[in-house]
Amino acid sequence: MHDCPKASKVLGFDFGKKQIGIATGQTVTHTSSALTIVKAKNGVPDWRIIDKIITDWQPDIFVVGLPLNMDLTEGDLSKDSRNFAQSLQSRFGVRTEMMDERLTSREAKEQRRSVSGKCSNKVDHLAAALILQSWLENPLLGQKP
Repeated sequence: MHDCPKASKVLGFDFGKKQIGIATGQTVTHTSSALTIVKAKNGVPDWRIIDKIITDWQPDIFVVGLPLNMDLTEGDLSKDSRNFAQSLQSRFGVRTEMMDERLTSREAKEQRRSVSGKCSNKVDHLAAALILQSWLENPLLGQKP
């Protein structure tokens, strides 16, 4: 669990080339919630929407999912995810950390199926919540972009 000296609001991101899932959480109760999905074109998000979300939520920390292979090596999407994290950090001046996101999309799809009885590709915000929840429970596993 977190031992942050103060309550911190956190936004979690599940980066993708076509869409980016966003979740919100905080370090007092160590909970996360799916927030929304933002469209992206070739990995470039609609920054106007991201700007509005960040202005509305005023987070203290960003957590971006790091897509790793099962053997812990990084693939092509890992580099893109790191670039997105660095863009967030430099654009907004908010501390940013990366968190292993292996299998979160699969778990999010399974959760969606168990609740609604059907599977959907619109689970990126749920995956972002899982990434953020992992970070809230295991902050020492986070790493710099």
